[in-house]
Amino acid sequence: MAGWYELDKSSDGQFYFVLKAGNAEVILTSERYTTRPAAESGIASVQKNSPDEARYERKTASDGREHFNLKAANHQVIGTSQLYSSQAAREAGITSVKANGPSTTIKDKTGD
Repeated sequence: MAGWYELDKSSDGQFYFVLKAGNAEVILTSERYTTRPAAESGIASVQKNSPDEARYERKTASDGREHFNLKAANHQVIGTSQLYSSQAAREAGITSVKANGPSTTIKDKTGD
């Protein structure tokens, strides 16, 4: 099963999205956006940039866990991963985002 996006609203009324893999695991989380069109633009940016290896910034948290950011061509972060226990797990996460990021399925959870 292919992955999908879920567009939702936070308790303070801001919009955000998550990218889920085919097994329903969250593999990428966006920043908060003040408008729905801005969040939809963020999804379009992930769809476009996720297949490109050069768009991934690999990082290590202060506690030693691994994670990554997906960046747009202008170097702005458009999505952040969860924290992983190893570099191998982080690389598997990147592979999953590359595979699922181009998905055009968007599930609207905003209730709007």
